[in-house]
Amino acid sequence: MQNPNITILQTDILSDNWYTLNKVTFNILKKDGTTETQSREAYDRGNGAVILLYNNVSNSVILTRQFRLPTYINGNTTGMLIEACAGLLDNDNPEDCIKRETEEETGYKISKVEKVFEAYMSPGSVTEILYFFIAEYSQDMKINSGGGLEEEGENIEVLELSFDEALTMIDKGEIKDAKTIMLLQHLRIKGIL
Repeated sequence: MQNPNITILQTDILSDNWYTLNKVTFNILKKDGTTETQSREAYDRGNGAVILLYNNVSNSVILTRQFRLPTYINGNTTGMLIEACAGLLDNDNPEDCIKRETEEETGYKISKVEKVFEAYMSPGSVTEILYFFIAEYSQDMKINSGGGLEEEGENIEVLELSFDEALTMIDKGEIKDAKTIMLLQHLRIKGIL
């Protein structure tokens, strides 16, 4: 259902280089009954999915580490970020997407995933909604070394960490990725690990 207080007047593409950056001009009906025209920029990169693999027997999780330019520009001296496995949907449903991404990035072939929630990560400027999943893994599910797809410029390191170590890394500021922190805290709050 569309919001009756919002009327889109114009959408201009500012950039269509990597994904799409739009400038949207709209009218908004305010609480006092007046209408105001506003313009905002919104980056449309599509929707995505993220997963945290965990092992109850070894009390461990699988994370990844890769270079992220925006973090480098914003003061991360190495640009390397520790994250849960994630990817864009690319016209797949979220479950199929995250199974594909898990195999490509981590080398684990999983068949059963559990959706835990959905969240907008940066709703002030990015249209993306993320679908959050968890799944159990075992060493017999490891079918390749992972690392991502070379043709997509991915160079991903796969990390197997104890759950306690991952939580400590949040406290020390070594894990700063919001989606990863959310999933680790989900495991903690729900008593899964």
